[in-house]
Amino acid sequence: MTRRLIHVLLPGILLISGCENFLGVEPDSTRALIRTPQEVSQLLTTAYPQSSYVLFSESMSDNVSDKGVGEEDRTNRDAYRFDVITAPVDEQDSPDMYWAECYRAISVANQALEIIRNAENPAQFDAQKGEALLARAYGHFMLVSFFSKFYEPGKTNDSPGIPYVTEPEKVVIKQYERKTVDYVYEMIEKDITEGIPLIDDASYTVSTYHFNKAASHAFASRFYLVKREYEKVIAHANEVFGGSAAGSFLRNWNTTYASMSPEMLFNTYSRASERSNLLLIETASLYGRHLANYRYGLTFAKYSEIFFSSRVVNSNARWVQPLYYRGDGNYFIPKLTEYFVRESVNAEIGFPYVMLPVITAEEVLFNRAEALAMLNRNNEALSDLNLYASKRIANYNSGTHQLTLAKIRSFYNTNNTTTGLINTILDYKRAEFVQEGMRWFDMQRWGLPVTHVTAGATISLNADDPKRVLQLPQSVSLSGLPLNPR
Repeated sequence: MTRRLIHVLLPGILLISGCENFLGVEPDSTRALIRTPQEVSQLLTTAYPQSSYVLFSESMSDNVSDKGVGEEDRTNRDAYRFDVITAPVDEQDSPDMYWAECYRAISVANQALEIIRNAENPAQFDAQKGEALLARAYGHFMLVSFFSKFYEPGKTNDSPGIPYVTEPEKVVIKQYERKTVDYVYEMIEKDITEGIPLIDDASYTVSTYHFNKAASHAFASRFYLVKREYEKVIAHANEVFGGSAAGSFLRNWNTTYASMSPEMLFNTYSRASERSNLLLIETASLYGRHLANYRYGLTFAKYSEIFFSSRVVNSNARWVQPLYYRGDGNYFIPKLTEYFVRESVNAEIGFPYVMLPVITAEEVLFNRAEALAMLNRNNEALSDLNLYASKRIANYNSGTHQLTLAKIRSFYNTNNTTTGLINTILDYKRAEFVQEGMRWFDMQRWGLPVTHVTAGATISLNADDPKRVLQLPQSVSLSGLPLNPR
């Protein structure tokens, strides 16, 4: 393993990056030594944020409650209470580290793009250019989703965005501008649109660690779902599945997974060989070690709330995502786990990592189902939901467990079919991605209110509350960026 000190964009600080065991070894960072497509590809192995958003994203959502006791972690505590998160940039799983890592990854992508622009034959680098553009778009999308007011389709979106950086970082401290959220989305779309046609899976040794074709289209389906451009969501989702049956991409929780021990599930969930995993990112993280023990986390009451809400088909359906515990009240579903890398063969110290599935086939299926529902293509949306349920309900029987529009309307007590379908999708997604930080994106997209109870106090935030936007790292004031209002 190598440890690298890297100048981080905007804050003007140093950050220790992580191990490259899964992603390859970064070549010499001197641009003059990088000349071939293979060398640029090697550089791009580090164009992904090697830090995790899961802890603070999950802690802000309605998936967690105050246990009263447990692992005291600043990010977990402050995110749950919607305070400014005081965890510093060198603390794993903090927003400050995630900000720094996103901009470091963006800087790598920009460095690759500059090398390509200056090459004698830029066309031979098309595959690398495509990956760099998608990686740059992804980093900015994640940053604007957490650190700016969430995008609202049909609105001006003129609130402050985050700097969209398109040049390599060459100085420690540089002045940047916060343009609008709308501008950031325009730039993301530009990079996605230009990058996707250039992606070539043959350029990767293990494509799941890169923006391969499926991951690129999947990311586009997420982006256009936020923009509510539903025809584009469907088109990109269909490209992910191609000519294959969508069901062959989904995790088999009620068959293959059902017989696995927790250890086997941990070892399987984030494997590159799992077809559901479209993009995996290696993250320096303690989340796998502490996820069950955080004070603000999944309780049995929350688990029941999440998984009983998913029983739209009928009250007797049992959703298969097994719940385990580490001591009294510390619950977890075996998905994300830690792998520990020693500093050397004989060392007793090292670095903890979590391999994070940041884009999966299940998300793509939900994106398509939501787009179909919003376009009143109800039977097609229903078909996607039944396909998903067939992989999640114990002893699934289509005659007994078949989801219908009538069942949906009855369960949600609504005469509006679209409303019922959207509620079903959001509940299914909540169950699917519990303890993975994805729920917060849906809560932001739909402006769902959130209420957290702690130490006798109740914290309730509506859709427009500025506390739903993470505060920028204090150190960015060195670059002249105004902080978010509170």
